[in-house]
Amino acid sequence: MPVKHSDSIGQLRSNLDLYARQWPDEAEHTLPFLALLTEADGGETAPDGATEPGDPFLRERLAGHFTGGAWLIDRAGRRVLLTHHRKLGRWLQLGGHADGDRDLAQVALREAEEESGLTGLSVEPELFDLDRHWIPARHEVPGHWHYDLRYVVRASDNEDYVVSEESLDLAWRDIAELLADPTSDESMRRMARKWLARG
Repeated sequence: MPVKHSDSIGQLRSNLDLYARQWPDEAEHTLPFLALLTEADGGETAPDGATEPGDPFLRERLAGHFTGGAWLIDRAGRRVLLTHHRKLGRWLQLGGHADGDRDLAQVALREAEEESGLTGLSVEPELFDLDRHWIPARHEVPGHWHYDLRYVVRASDNEDYVVSEESLDLAWRDIAELLADPTSDESMRRMARKWLARG
């Protein structure tokens, strides 16, 4: 029997509530995500400037939408695979648009596979990190918010990636070095701190 939209939204809401309890310093950051879920469930319009409600799991909701991010770690757990993002020109985690899929852990896994060419990947179902960030206007697409839910994705024995057309380059980065690098994106350093705190 297929999962109902309201069931998957309820699961995401539970994951966000658990995340807020696990990371109390970030609890307030879950609020815009929860508001967007309320809109997806037929409730009030989310407070991100949307003039019309829409499905936040589709990129066509131009005020903002959900994305799935992958903290793709090597088998030893010491390195993370980052993309030199073609559109943003920065080193970031892999990930992308949900395109209607409400299982954002599976979105993260799918995007990691597509963007890295790696096979045999696995995803942890627990929410690892979240980040709401502004995407500048590009061509006909106006500036908008990405509500990025991030999951740990683990590589298997094969770590020989293939650079896709979405990236300028890919690179395995030592997680401790990423944390110590002041030029790294703040959300990359936050995820590095979380990962290293796992021991």
